[in-house]
Amino acid sequence: MIGKDIKRNWKHFGPGRRGYHHGGLKDALVEAARALMAEHGPAGFTLAEAAKRVGVTTAAPYRHFADRSDLMGELARRGFDLFAERLAGAWDDGRPDARAAFRRMGRAYLSFAAAEPGLYAAMFDSAKSLRGLAALSVANKAFDGLYLAAAGVLAAAGGNPREVRIFALEIWALAHGTAMLTLAGHFDPARGDDPAAILDRGAEALIEAALPRR
Repeated sequence: MIGKDIKRNWKHFGPGRRGYHHGGLKDALVEAARALMAEHGPAGFTLAEAAKRVGVTTAAPYRHFADRSDLMGELARRGFDLFAERLAGAWDDGRPDARAAFRRMGRAYLSFAAAEPGLYAAMFDSAKSLRGLAALSVANKAFDGLYLAAAGVLAAAGGNPREVRIFALEIWALAHGTAMLTLAGHFDPARGDDPAAILDRGAEALIEAALPRR
């Protein structure tokens, strides 16, 4: 089951929680990094600060992580694992119809970024943080879910199956851009700015552009 490991690893931890259960230092350090990323951004903490947040010596993290990048890679891996699960759940095999499910998936994308800014920043700040085939596989799993949804939408609309990958990448770029602008505070609800509606409108335009001209 997608996300099983991350649920198990993080079930005892909440944002900003200090300390750790015996034997749970690795998970506690990942949770500390998650909280510090949310508070200070991608470059806002060191491995020593993560250790301080947990309440261990600065040497203790090296039992599990070679360096800060190694810790960030693990945080990104778990983030993509959870992200893939959320997107797949929102897609729900395209029920009740492909476009409705696709819109729901877009909202899940934005909701994840808003609810997990630390994870989202770790996932997308730098591909270099995804060290090893296992981490890359988890990241690809999230895109694979988006790809399957894009294929479902185009198939239902009579689109060309050879256009699926470029369409999926365009949707990804649109969703990521909308999420980042939202996190940065560039949308103003007081003026009627609605990130979900903006994403929906952009996605509809991309769908229409991918369909054969009649």
